[in-house]
Amino acid sequence: MDRRHFIGSTGLALLAGMLPRVAEAAEASGNAADRALAVLVEKLWEARLDENPELTTGLGLDKGARAAQRGKLDRYSKAAQAEALARNKAELAQLRAIDRAALSPKAQLNHDVVVYMYEQGTKGASKYPYGESAGYYVPYAISQLSGPYSNIPDFLDSQHVIGTKDDADAYISRLREFARVLDESTRFQQDDVRFGAYAPDFCLDLAIGQLKSLRDKPAAQTVLVESVVRRTRVKSIPGDWGAAAEKIVANEVFPALDRQIALVSGLRKAAVHDAGCWRLPNGDEYYADALMNATTSKMTPEDVHQVGLEQVADITAQIDTILKKQGMTKGSVGERLTALNADPKQLFANTDAGRAELIGYINSVIKVIDAKLPQAFATLPKAALEVKRVPAFIQDGAPNGYYNAAALDGSRGAIYYINLKDTADWPRYGLPSLTYHEGSPGHHLQISLAQEAKDLPMLRKDAPFGAYVEGWALYAEQLADEMGVYAKDPLGRAGFLQSFLFRAVRLVTDTGLHYKRWSREKATDYMVEATGFARPRTQREVDRYCVWPGQACSYKVGHMSWVKARDAAKKIQGAKFDLKQFHQILLEGALPLTILEALAEERARAA
Repeated sequence: MDRRHFIGSTGLALLAGMLPRVAEAAEASGNAADRALAVLVEKLWEARLDENPELTTGLGLDKGARAAQRGKLDRYSKAAQAEALARNKAELAQLRAIDRAALSPKAQLNHDVVVYMYEQGTKGASKYPYGESAGYYVPYAISQLSGPYSNIPDFLDSQHVIGTKDDADAYISRLREFARVLDESTRFQQDDVRFGAYAPDFCLDLAIGQLKSLRDKPAAQTVLVESVVRRTRVKSIPGDWGAAAEKIVANEVFPALDRQIALVSGLRKAAVHDAGCWRLPNGDEYYADALMNATTSKMTPEDVHQVGLEQVADITAQIDTILKKQGMTKGSVGERLTALNADPKQLFANTDAGRAELIGYINSVIKVIDAKLPQAFATLPKAALEVKRVPAFIQDGAPNGYYNAAALDGSRGAIYYINLKDTADWPRYGLPSLTYHEGSPGHHLQISLAQEAKDLPMLRKDAPFGAYVEGWALYAEQLADEMGVYAKDPLGRAGFLQSFLFRAVRLVTDTGLHYKRWSREKATDYMVEATGFARPRTQREVDRYCVWPGQACSYKVGHMSWVKARDAAKKIQGAKFDLKQFHQILLEGALPLTILEALAEERARAA
């Protein structure tokens, strides 16, 4: 969930563990350039791991010589951002100094991917003095989706493992660190005020609500304290951990939260209602860069907007045909889907029991699709997948669903989160497609296969190319349909097409907000009318696009690239085309879309 860094955090996972396999391959090949690349990547990785303790924990690498990382959090300051930019520019120069032509083909691919990563990571951070633009374009330091207040509590609860006294001590240390990073993010946001770079009024309302949700309860009842109490009890770790944690939360974390609430409340008084980033300095250029970065393509905002309109019309016609066959003929497609959403037969009770039933239904969908996966995949993941609700204290501003990958050392499985603030947002007929997207054959299968690939350096195991990752997940929804999951469920197939319609609508809505200068209200009305999704769910989506420009477009653009790559392979191979072998490209890790398409063609011709 934390998208603050590209090279500085998530992107560093590309470098983790690369050396042993890449160096061995370089030594075996006798290629001096390959060895130089391996040595450089080792240097880059070792220099960064200590600077990114949250990543170290997320990957399950905070052990042995790295055990001290368990008590630390990342830096959230302007100084840290400036240092990272200078460092990344110097390292990009070192990468470019390697003679690409002298590298072996596999090393060339590794080189191309990491150079692309560094180029994108330095481009935005060099051009825009506000927000986080080191690869991901997040213009506001604090919003309903950004800032350590929104991700650190869940990080501590779900990713910081507590199995020993040392782990518990490290947790307590991180509580103190949480107070530090809260103040760093407060100062970061204060500094950006001079650029007018603070979130729209409605986003700040959500942020204030979430901050107060964390603050306005006794320290002992916060997840920060409850987590360490619960988990040390389960592991029978002696000590009064609750008292220690409660003291830090009350005396250090709460005052830092108060300072952040005061800042955000002050910004709320001055905030505008304009939803798009066009209002920021060089805002139109910022959005064009954000869109190009998110899609790893050269599509302009106008290109994306027009493609979206075309696909919305096509998918709407397909849904219309299904609904008419089900006797639903009155009103627009959106109105008919809205009526279907309200059908009591499609709804789970908006109670804890209803939420448990909904998660149980998702698990039953996972069991069915897992049995079908051998039809389309020669290699299947080993990592376990757990379905959990989004933590209640961030559910007002959190996305509707998302995926957290498993730890590399197997200490923690993968988690598919679903936002259950209101179960009416999730009618039964739409849940299978969401599950194929977040679980298998979507995020869980793709990311786990990359992580588990034996001969793939970490350079490629966890690449942060959202258009590839989200495009695959949308392609996975299509693949599930092709595997026959809706053969006896026409409304389920309507839910699948509604999911595709939703992603096409995103193309129109995101560009509408940031390029066409739509209001929040116009964007929400358009999405509700076009998709039939419930307004509260749709409102959260629109609010997400407002603070994360361009990212919502990566899904459908990425999907189009995956379909294009498969169609090209089919055309080249004809009757010899093997879907299982085509999907083995997943073992190469995530790539920019242009490299994906070229590699798929190369593999098809070589087969």
